[in-house]
Amino acid sequence: MINLQVKRTVKLPVDKSILLHAAQLTLDLENTSPGSEMSVVIGDDSLLKRLNYKFRQLNTTTDVLSFPSSEPDPDTNLIYLGDVVISLPRAQEQANSDGHPLVDELQLLVVHGTLHLIGYDHLERTDKKKMQAAQDIVLTQLGVSLESIL
Repeated sequence: MINLQVKRTVKLPVDKSILLHAAQLTLDLENTSPGSEMSVVIGDDSLLKRLNYKFRQLNTTTDVLSFPSSEPDPDTNLIYLGDVVISLPRAQEQANSDGHPLVDELQLLVVHGTLHLIGYDHLERTDKKKMQAAQDIVLTQLGVSLESIL
């Protein structure tokens, strides 16, 4: 199950089901355990800045943060993969500057964050290539033009 929460400080101008589908497709294509749970939170720059400082000691905003868990949910006993938190203003700014729709940028950030939850990273060159390849596969299946977002 994927929970999508939109903070009161933002108004999401895209259909939530598109973002839920992006997360679910990522999990499906990566053969994640059926029944795994995760959350996607859409917030503002101040939320991302606070979280970035608290957990990464970086006093700046960012577009997406992932908080992997892999703990069983005490209520359902299903694996809780973690949380993906996205800054809507940052996503809008990136979409505008790169010349593609906000919905494509948000799907990219959901996919990217979800891949982090299931163990992908991009600190090392080989890991970055693996993550980029997985991300490209999901985005292509979602119908997102890779040329416009990368």
